[in-house]
Amino acid sequence: MSLHPSLRTKPSGLNQFRTVLTRGERINVLRERGDHKDGDSPLGLVKVAQRRMVAKKKKKAEKEEGEGTEAVASES
Repeated sequence: MSLHPSLRTKPSGLNQFRTVLTRGERINVLRERGDHKDGDSPLGLVKVAQRRMVAKKKKKAEKEEGEGTEAVASES
């Protein structure tokens, strides 16, 4: 019997973004926000939204700006 492709793990599979946090990670996030204090029960925690932040690429903007300044410098 073979393994379904979606269930295979790759070496990079361990570094993928996880939307589910462990209880300890949720408590840490709630403490940073000020919603969990020492002595509070670790059971029945509120949900914590986990968002993935994607950085935009700036290479094209830098190249366009660099080309424009060279043209102005050569005209002078």
